[in-house]
Amino acid sequence: MTPVTDHLFTQARTALLARRAPLRLVIFDCDGVLIDSEAVASRVVAGALTDVGWALTPDESQAIFLGLSLRQMVPMIETRLGRALPPDWTDMLRARMLAALAEEAEAMPGAEAMLLATSALGLPWRVASNSSHEEMGVKFRRTGLHRLMDGRLHSHRDVARGKPAPDLFLAAAAAEGVPPECCVVVEDSLPGIEGGVAAGMTVLAYAPDGDGTAQRAAGAWPVTTLAHVPLLLRDALRRAA
Repeated sequence: MTPVTDHLFTQARTALLARRAPLRLVIFDCDGVLIDSEAVASRVVAGALTDVGWALTPDESQAIFLGLSLRQMVPMIETRLGRALPPDWTDMLRARMLAALAEEAEAMPGAEAMLLATSALGLPWRVASNSSHEEMGVKFRRTGLHRLMDGRLHSHRDVARGKPAPDLFLAAAAAEGVPPECCVVVEDSLPGIEGGVAAGMTVLAYAPDGDGTAQRAAGAWPVTTLAHVPLLLRDALRRAA
């Protein structure tokens, strides 16, 4: 692997090398890290909300709801509308979402290589997502990543609270029998970063656009490409050896 000259990479590497606990588990977010589905989801949500009286563009939808589960979105939507949603609204939205993702979800550039490289380092890894198991299944089958996922998936439906609470990350660590301080999280959304930090884990934030200021302020170490993640993990393992 060739050396990397990138100030964000250097900062993240310094942070990982300064860890006191050994690295024993990596926890990846799904949407925006492994699967390029956020634009699809935001378009579907914007359309469904416009139908019930809250006219949003896909960009506005993404800005408001990025990283949140449907369970967290519903009270926000009802507060904004000033009334309850129709009883079948969430089921309708789920059906629309699954149909769109089954046709349009794509793997993030470098995601599969990152997962394979993490495994090649001998590091266990898991996925913690505010998506449902049904949604993750559709996305991973569509992209071919399903063959890597057996027994590794954690959904917000498995815990009391989704991100930004730490529950999902703590559940993933417990399933592997690893203390939180021995985990590194790879996230892209601010709710996910907040959850990883609250769980007591080191968080790498995938931030291909911008300078990573918001992610750093939230307590994460930004990286500009997924190709950097295995390099950082490798160096952390060497430091602990």
